[in-house]
Amino acid sequence: MSTWLNQRKPTVELKAILDGLYASRSQAHLANDPLSFCHRYPDPRDREVVGLVAAAFAYGNVKIILRSLEGIFAAMGPEPRHFVEGFQATRELRRFSGFKHRFNDGRDLCALLLACQTMLREAGSVEGWFLQFQDSAEADVTGMLSRATEALKGLDYAPVFGDHGIPADSYFPFFFPSPASGSACKRLCMFLRWMVRPADGIDLGLWQGLSPAQLVIPVDAHIQRICRFLGFTSRKQADWRMAREITARLRELDPADPVKYDFALCHLGISEGCDGKDLTACLKCPISELCPKGES
Repeated sequence: MSTWLNQRKPTVELKAILDGLYASRSQAHLANDPLSFCHRYPDPRDREVVGLVAAAFAYGNVKIILRSLEGIFAAMGPEPRHFVEGFQATRELRRFSGFKHRFNDGRDLCALLLACQTMLREAGSVEGWFLQFQDSAEADVTGMLSRATEALKGLDYAPVFGDHGIPADSYFPFFFPSPASGSACKRLCMFLRWMVRPADGIDLGLWQGLSPAQLVIPVDAHIQRICRFLGFTSRKQADWRMAREITARLRELDPADPVKYDFALCHLGISEGCDGKDLTACLKCPISELCPKGES
């Protein structure tokens, strides 16, 4: 597949087409994305907290994701960071007792809020907490995420679960997969993109301690499918190796900011109808000339 692409489009032409796709992102796309919740809050301290929660639940059907997040943030009120700082497990377990997002329930949500509270207490910010696991000598965020997720799972969740450990019937660990296990870590990589990439009307540029060059693309079903069409990966499984392989190809186009193309590529599927089956979507696709589906 990569041979097909490389024979047809030199890197400079490929970059020009994808830069055009990047420029075509719109507020309509943003409204159809969990990142939109961060933009509701002017205070960067709120945006960071909202981003962590929104990214954690960004799996499944986008309409269901947005509906679940509406309920969470309505309950948290106008200052989400203040809500987290004042988190009390007994009270919030009652508040969120009826919450359900696919297989995560109110206990899992409360454990996530408790983890966020712990980060703020220990490091002053979510950024400060994550960056204590960073090694500036490492090429990307693989090591940082592996160390941070291990530490997150080791925090004390007794106020929520009644014991220090996480019970076997809780899906809370699903929020924090690790590259060490091979997971693509889509939602964590997405959260980092929101926080780290320069503010451009979509991403927020809140964190200064991590370089955009170190980010790894969030691989969901849309990125997996579209990047296979484009020849950016030959792997079939959406895992950490695929994420790094796609990122390496994008780094050839923009070494300083390889995941800048993620939002636009992903919304070809989320918002523009690209599913690899209905070829009528190819008729208006801005990158159809790169794709064997579009050519057909």
